[in-house]
Amino acid sequence: MHDDARSGGDDTDSDPEHTTPADAPVTIRPAHPDDAAGVHDVYAPFVRDSPVTFRTEVPSVAAVAERIREKRTADAYPWYVATVSDEVVGYAYASRLRDRAAYRWTTETSVYVAPDSHHAGIGTRLYDRLLGTLRRQGYCSAYAAVATPNPESVAFHEQQGFDRVGTFPESGFKLGEWHDVVWYHRRLRDPEGEPAAPKPVSAVEDVAAGG
Repeated sequence: MHDDARSGGDDTDSDPEHTTPADAPVTIRPAHPDDAAGVHDVYAPFVRDSPVTFRTEVPSVAAVAERIREKRTADAYPWYVATVSDEVVGYAYASRLRDRAAYRWTTETSVYVAPDSHHAGIGTRLYDRLLGTLRRQGYCSAYAAVATPNPESVAFHEQQGFDRVGTFPESGFKLGEWHDVVWYHRRLRDPEGEPAAPKPVSAVEDVAAGG
């Protein structure tokens, strides 16, 4: 389980005076190292103020940039950002679930949306793009770990077709209390027999929806 792979979801309450309108033009595109500052700004409040992620120290912008760079170089799992007027308002990425070879068709997904951009469908658009790419790559299952309480992310994942499959009780201590981690699963494809190895992101990205 990745320490920062907790899903922020798309529906948390936000300040109505500073909310991205539902009809605002949103661009979903692959993340670049230059997006690190925006990704950092989206992620930081979740680290500081909530149990959504079990990380307790906000990573530096440089660390975020390096992580994006490494993921792009590895070319095994996608990372997308959502932007409004060139400002990063959310992001989603996939990672390897476990290191053993038999897990190579299985991924773990994460999504974070800035509090002032909730209720605009941004998380849904990010997941649509992410899961579509994973499916075209040849991955068969996606898992998401949701640290609780997080009713917004629970509802979001269930709306996205994920099924609750288990709970790690009291698995993290943050902000003065213990938190369960609930696991969700969505089947992406059902090949017959042993499937081919997943393709690189770059091999399928050209058929993904633009923008």
